[in-house]
Amino acid sequence: MSGRELADALARLDEVTRTLRTECPWDREQDARSIVPHTVEEAYELADAVRNEDTAAMCDELGDVLFQVVFLSLLLEEQGEGDLAGIATQLTDKLIRRHPHVYPPDSPAAGVEESAPASEEKAGAASGQEVASSEPGAGGDAKIETADDVRKQWDRIKQDVEGRTSEKDWRKPGLPALVYANKVQWKIDPVERPANAGAENPDLDEDEAEIGRMLWEAVAEARRRGVDPELALRAEAERHAPRG
Repeated sequence: MSGRELADALARLDEVTRTLRTECPWDREQDARSIVPHTVEEAYELADAVRNEDTAAMCDELGDVLFQVVFLSLLLEEQGEGDLAGIATQLTDKLIRRHPHVYPPDSPAAGVEESAPASEEKAGAASGQEVASSEPGAGGDAKIETADDVRKQWDRIKQDVEGRTSEKDWRKPGLPALVYANKVQWKIDPVERPANAGAENPDLDEDEAEIGRMLWEAVAEARRRGVDPELALRAEAERHAPRG
């Protein structure tokens, strides 16, 4: 697909979304709070399509997720708080900033980032890409060869460049308990955090089935005791979550 074809397709999607927002009674009534549950649902449906290796379903569900992004961006635009172009630009800048091994500070692409987002300016990162590539410990001067090297550099940049050192930057109360517990364990044992979980496990299918059985039994035990497994696991994760 050419750049022009992509631009035309996205422009048409944006036009249709704006039309629905003004002419469809259901779309007119929506706000961010009412839309987000659908966003979450679409994300899970996409994950299910990926798990089933159903590429046709992936295309369909990716479209649904993309619509959620465009629609929520339009809601921000209506409030004067942002728009799709600004969101895309901010994301692009962040991707460049967090990949100094791909975009060194003297590359043309790195030069497009004029300033970091407002939340990152608080950390003194007016030019995050430049810092990421030149400051010791930021990861830009380290040799990057593996996916795990990239993950470690990513974490260093988030902390050293973007100033994400406080608990609120990574604790996500809206995450499902199992996802949250996994995230907490990554924080406790970052060395054990895989960059691509299961990619090098030749017995992945068998191990996945075994873990599934263990989790199933844990849920069954919770039911026998009259305990909500979601709340129980979240409470346990909170007990282990790093503070400060």
